Amino acid sequence: MEYNLADLFESVVDAVPDREALVFIDHPGTGAERRLTYAALDTAANRVAHHLIDSGIRPGEHLGLHLYNGVEYLQTVLACLKARIVPVNVNYRYVEEELVYLYRDADLAALVFDGEFTERVAAALPKTEKLRHLIRVGEAPEGAPEPGLRPVAYTAAEAAGSPERGFGPRSADDQFIIYTGGTTGMPKGVMWRAEDLFFSGLGGGAPTGEPVGAPEELAERVAAGGDGITFFPTPPLMHGTSTLTAFIAFNFGQRIVIHRKFAPDEVLRTIEKEKVTSVSLVGDAMLRPLIDALTGPLSGTDCSSLFSVSSSGAIMSETVRAQFQELVPNAMLLNNFGSSESGFNGTATPDSGPDKGFRLRMNSRTAVVDPATYRQVAVGEVGRIAQRGHVPLGYYNDPEKTAETFFQTDGERWVLLGDMATVDEEGIVTVLGRGSQCINTGGEKVYPEEVEQALKSHPDVYDALVAGVPDARWGNHVAAVVQIRPGAAEPSLDAIQAHCRSRIAGYKVPRQLVIAPEIQRSPSGKADYRWARGVAVAAD
Repeated sequence: MEYNLADLFESVVDAVPDREALVFIDHPGTGAERRLTYAALDTAANRVAHHLIDSGIRPGEHLGLHLYNGVEYLQTVLACLKARIVPVNVNYRYVEEELVYLYRDADLAALVFDGEFTERVAAALPKTEKLRHLIRVGEAPEGAPEPGLRPVAYTAAEAAGSPERGFGPRSADDQFIIYTGGTTGMPKGVMWRAEDLFFSGLGGGAPTGEPVGAPEELAERVAAGGDGITFFPTPPLMHGTSTLTAFIAFNFGQRIVIHRKFAPDEVLRTIEKEKVTSVSLVGDAMLRPLIDALTGPLSGTDCSSLFSVSSSGAIMSETVRAQFQELVPNAMLLNNFGSSESGFNGTATPDSGPDKGFRLRMNSRTAVVDPATYRQVAVGEVGRIAQRGHVPLGYYNDPEKTAETFFQTDGERWVLLGDMATVDEEGIVTVLGRGSQCINTGGEKVYPEEVEQALKSHPDVYDALVAGVPDARWGNHVAAVVQIRPGAAEPSLDAIQAHCRSRIAGYKVPRQLVIAPEIQRSPSGKADYRWARGVAVAAD
């Protein structure tokens, strides 16, 4: 047995077949739900895997998942891994031209999509020559044009496939592709070997403990341990973090709860009903609505089962963390740091915040390096975060970006991330922000995330993004796009500046304030800096 994700999952199934694996709440508030044990989920995935094989999809070919959250999402990922077909996440917000780009860039041979996306799939299909097999979940909206290639109903595909395993041998080299969000350019497909993803993205079967020493040890740990842990990844599964959270739960032999879409009130009702112990989300954009619900219509909801709330992809600000902690004092709030290219790197220190910055205790495989020499920087010097060891193979179909991002030194493979940072005498890393989003104003560098933390500590600010706007004198000036808390008066630029000056250096203080009715973010809560920059430039 190797470190293959399908082999590992099957070993857990054999250890705890009757344990509940997945709870899916289809329409929050209606009570409609599906519950599958590990054995039932395994059988369901076998059926889809055999359908794909019988339909001519070969090992190593790529299948796109153009889906909202659902049983079918995780079932199809498992089916792909079982059949050695490469799963590829598709952003369901994409419109025709973006889908054409991704379908073609990823060389998709098959696509599983939700019925409501039928019109977009039909429009993109004629421009994607390699896509030859479609599976549709649910029905198409009335009047939607059918794709030229007739889709197979997911229920029919599942019914046609064998429930048995009966698959050939697999390898630790089998691939898993995670497409980036495209927040700093066109999306790129990060190619992971199964073994590398298991250790870097899934913590080697024990994200907070000692990784397993052999593949067989995973099931042994599951059999020896108990159940009682329920993971609840609230962002879309199309974002790598949520899918990896689900697989972390599988590797523990524990239960996963998912909703079709993020609905704050229903998240809290589910935490109470299912006795959820661990919630993952993305920053203030998801945590604030939970606070609003707990201080409003869902005041008194029992969240006593909750012992951890973790964020990846965006920071839970100090102010918002404190508000939630007052409401749910038993829960630990963890700002985790990672990426599609590195998996998990570290967790923020308790003193991380607008005064001291986003400070992280990194794992032993992560360092801050000089991007020109790849050598670790001295204390206090600015460099880029990098990770060694179990790193991806590169970007699919992009040798140029691969050469820029992945390197080898002293006999080890490294990946160079886009985040700028410094390291102190204790080895604590302070993340400054993405180099691509850095604002150069009068020769000084300003990282938006640092300013955003200061802004969100203002009592009237609900959410904020920061961008650079061209400036004749300074080259660029710092602009803040702010969403005000409901019922609060709009603060003046002077008031915002006075608040920020007590927390960040003067040259980082916003010179422009734009009040927006709502901050635009991705469905997972990640920042849309292109939108923020456009809004600020238009208002200048």
